[in-house]
Amino acid sequence: MSNLIAKTGMDSRLAEILTPVIEDMGFELVRIRLMGGNTPTLQIMAERPEGGIEVDECARISTAVSAVLDVEDPIVEAYTLEVSSPGIDRPLTRLKDFETFEGYEAKIETTDMIDGRKRFRGILAGVEDDEVLVNLDEGTIGLKFDWLADAKLVLTDDLIRAMLKARKAAQIDESKFDEIEADDGPQEE
Repeated sequence: MSNLIAKTGMDSRLAEILTPVIEDMGFELVRIRLMGGNTPTLQIMAERPEGGIEVDECARISTAVSAVLDVEDPIVEAYTLEVSSPGIDRPLTRLKDFETFEGYEAKIETTDMIDGRKRFRGILAGVEDDEVLVNLDEGTIGLKFDWLADAKLVLTDDLIRAMLKARKAAQIDESKFDEIEADDGPQEE
């Protein structure tokens, strides 16, 4: 099966080394990329299994990943490590992402031409076996997950509203509040 989490051989090697570290911390690896430049950047996107991640959690992952990379030393040259959330217009890198974000608009690119094109933009319609279903203007199509080269959500008002609503709901989890004991006023001594 295609691996959109890690595109290149080096990305796959890094994912092999770092996935257990990230998962042991209670997070999921969404994407890993070693991007070139004067100083290469190792970009890691992670999130909690239920979605979302906080800045301090990214910092904890960065510290843990740095320690492992110092020991394993898979990257020869100097690089910058960047650990972040996938963001609202996130990449879709796992088959389950296409189910989770059903009903939202996405841009999808395939490795080879499919019916004369490589780029598709439409509303995600779920997953059927190993196919990603997409509603296009001309109808619903199924793209095998293995055919995909890249996929990401399109930033729309509906997506922003849904993410803000989910974030607000996560922040007001009353089960995390301390119980308040009733105070019956001043006590006589």
